Amino acid sequence: MAIEQPATRPVTKPVAVPANPRFSSGPCAKLPHYTLDLLQDAALGRSHRAAIGKDKLKAAIEETRAILGIPAEYRIGIVPASDTGAFEMAMWNLLGARPVEMVAWESFGAGWVTDAVKQLKIEATTHTAAYGEIVDMAALNYDNDVCFTWNGTTSGVRMASGDVIPADRAGLTLCDATSAAFAMDLPWDKLDVTTYSWQKVLGGEAAHGMLILSPRAVERLESYTPAWPLPKIFRLTKGGKLIEGIFTGATINTPSMLCVEDYLVALNWARENGGLAGLIARADANAQTLFDFCDAHPWIENLAVDPATRSNTSVCLKFADPRIVDGAAFAKAVAKRLEAEGVAFDIGAYRDAPAGLRIWCGATVEQSDIAAMLPWLAWAFEAEIAAQAKAA
Repeated sequence: MAIEQPATRPVTKPVAVPANPRFSSGPCAKLPHYTLDLLQDAALGRSHRAAIGKDKLKAAIEETRAILGIPAEYRIGIVPASDTGAFEMAMWNLLGARPVEMVAWESFGAGWVTDAVKQLKIEATTHTAAYGEIVDMAALNYDNDVCFTWNGTTSGVRMASGDVIPADRAGLTLCDATSAAFAMDLPWDKLDVTTYSWQKVLGGEAAHGMLILSPRAVERLESYTPAWPLPKIFRLTKGGKLIEGIFTGATINTPSMLCVEDYLVALNWARENGGLAGLIARADANAQTLFDFCDAHPWIENLAVDPATRSNTSVCLKFADPRIVDGAAFAKAVAKRLEAEGVAFDIGAYRDAPAGLRIWCGATVEQSDIAAMLPWLAWAFEAEIAAQAKAA
């Protein structure tokens, strides 16, 4: 006996569109009202070793410290190759001194597992959770080193807090916080290595990473030599001592001074908009607008199973309507309709994630743009349901 499907309800095509349809999860939307004129003070054509270059790099480091509330005794360095380069640098320099707990609940965390197990080939215990879920962080052995992402950019699942990380741990915690920094309150006393990239919450430019080290991480660097060779681009010590210049603006390789200026502009915008608390509030409001929409429309759900672990930046959604025949094709078609209408760019789920949508809600996104996009999402959903029925 055939099951009667709910009737399709036609949705009127909306008129209002977002002022900025850029909801990509990286590179992310530039800060509101951004123009290239903001970069006129960039030290173009000048050496990053010259006083003007050093001053700007040092300003980027110290303003980062001030806005994120990073303790004075922590080192902050600007390194190459975005968050990936920063986290790889940390793993290759620090891991191997003791066993490691590798934690993954999405694709980037899974990549770090591969590096530890197959590339570095160190003694590792792997803990994984399916997309939408999170590993039981309280069950880990923190006398070992622990590598994890704070916010799963491709799963929309984040750490609810750092409370389970013990203060008296013997191992180091290595945290990939690329889609968390500037949108979530990171507990610095629980994090020994933290990395992120400029192109996420502050909407900066790509290819530059940030490496933040606790005193415990510095002590490991100066007392432990990995068994494997380190390429020049990864080296953080010389003669058994930390290369302090890396953490005062003397970068390992040549940075883009245009990108540095862009980051300084974003940091200034962050300060003018309430600092860290203001940025968190903006991201929370954006994400809540999406959460409320899901609550009101049963055909779409948050991928995160536990509301306490829902990301407020990379919000991942899945379609939950019994009429959908092919979930992956349906999600792609909805995203394509929204892009064609110029109301939402680059919101398809990450290629390794379950079929659905991923909508960036970081601080540079305006809540009014999220709100303007959502009627279009409802329209695209109903239009695609109708198209699917017609094709059947």
